[in-house]
Amino acid sequence: MLSLALALLPLLSQDKPPAAAEQKALIEAYLAADWRSEAGLAERRRILARLDTVALTAATAAAQQKKVLDAWEKGRELAKDSRAYFWEKEQRGLYLVGGQTRKPRALAICMHGGGVGEGDASSAQGAYEEALRGLDWLAIYPEVLEKTECGWTDSGSEEFVLELVDAARRTWKLSPERVFLVGHSMGGYGSWTLGAHHADQWAGLAPSAGAPTPYLDRGTGQVVDIAAGVVPNLRNVALRIYQSDDDPRVPPDANRFAVQRLKEAQLRWGGFDFEYWEVPGRAHDAPPGGFEAHLAKLAETERTTHPDTVVWQPTLPWKWQSYWLFWETPVSEALVVARADRAKNEVRVECDKDARGLYVLVDEHLLDPKKELAVFLNGAEVFRGVPAPSLAAVVATGARGDPELAYRARVPLF
Repeated sequence: MLSLALALLPLLSQDKPPAAAEQKALIEAYLAADWRSEAGLAERRRILARLDTVALTAATAAAQQKKVLDAWEKGRELAKDSRAYFWEKEQRGLYLVGGQTRKPRALAICMHGGGVGEGDASSAQGAYEEALRGLDWLAIYPEVLEKTECGWTDSGSEEFVLELVDAARRTWKLSPERVFLVGHSMGGYGSWTLGAHHADQWAGLAPSAGAPTPYLDRGTGQVVDIAAGVVPNLRNVALRIYQSDDDPRVPPDANRFAVQRLKEAQLRWGGFDFEYWEVPGRAHDAPPGGFEAHLAKLAETERTTHPDTVVWQPTLPWKWQSYWLFWETPVSEALVVARADRAKNEVRVECDKDARGLYVLVDEHLLDPKKELAVFLNGAEVFRGVPAPSLAAVVATGARGDPELAYRARVPLF
C-alpha cells in the first residue's frame, strides 16, 4: 500500500494544492521516510512544502491531527521478553526489560557504562533494577550498538534509544509526561548528552559518575569548555547530577565546570532545575544510599511540556523540533532563544545564525491562536495576524506521536 502511495507522488499535479488522495499518500510517505538519513530528511522537507499549500479549518486540522497520531500508535512495539533484539533478524539492538512491567508509573531508559570494547546492558540492570522496581517504573536497558568511547552517540545508538522510547510507550500505553533517562559512568555521559539533545522528551535526567564531553587545555589539562548542544538545551528539564570527588575514572572537573555553566545559563535565561550532588570518598561507585537515593530526587517529577522560554542549540540534522520551535534545516551550534508572552500574544525569538526553515509552533497552551499574534526575530517583526492551521505543522509535529507537542499551526521566521 505504501509503495503505491509513493509511486503516485510524482504523477500528481504540483501546480495546485493536493487533493485528498494525494494528501493521504504524502502523509504516508512522510511517516515512512527515514528521518536519520540525508535523503529521508530531504524527502520530508519536500513533502512539508507540498502540504503547506493545503488550507485547513480548525475542524479539519483537528481531524488530520488525530489521523496522524493514530498512525503513530500503529507503529513498532517491543517484545515483552526480558531479553530481546530490536532488529531480531540481524541480532542487533539488544535491550533488556525490567522494573515494573504490569502497570508502570513511568518509563526509565537506563544506559550502561563502559568504553572501547566494554559495557553491556546487564551491568545497568544489575545496578538499577532494585531501585526502579521500588519506584514502580518500567525499565528498558539498551546496549550500545558499537562499544566505542562515546558509545551512546556513536553508530546509531542515539537513534536506537529514541526508537526504544517510542516502542515502549506504545507497548505499555505510557504517558510521554513521565519518561526518564538515567545511567552510570558512560551511561551518565549518555544521560547528559542525549538528555540535552532531546530535552523536550524527558521528565528528568539522572547522570551518575558521568559528565558531558569536556574540552581540555593541552598545557594544563584543565577543563576549558564542554560540548555544544548540552547546557543551553537543559533549561526546562529536571537534572540531578551525582559525582564523587575522588572518582578516578570520571574526575569531578568536567561536572563541576558543567554545573558552573548551568548557573551562568540560569542567570542569563531563567529556568534550569538542577541539583549537583557531590560526595567525598565514593570513587566510581554508586552514591550513598545507592541508586534508590539518586532516583528518589526525581520520583514525582513530570515533564515541562509548554515552557514560556525555549533555549535551543541544535547539533543534529534530524532533530527538527524542540518544544514549540521547529527547524527544518537546523544550523549546528546555532543558539536560539524564544520567549512567548500570552498577555501580549507575542513571541520574540533571537537567533545568532541564518534562520531559514525555522518556525514558531502555535497552540492554545501558551498563546491564543484565534487572536492576532505578533512574532519577532532579532527585534524585527516578521509576522502579525491570526495563524492559519497548517497540514505541514500537523504532520511534522504529529509524526512524533506526542499529543502534547503536536501543533496545528506554525509561523515562519524567515
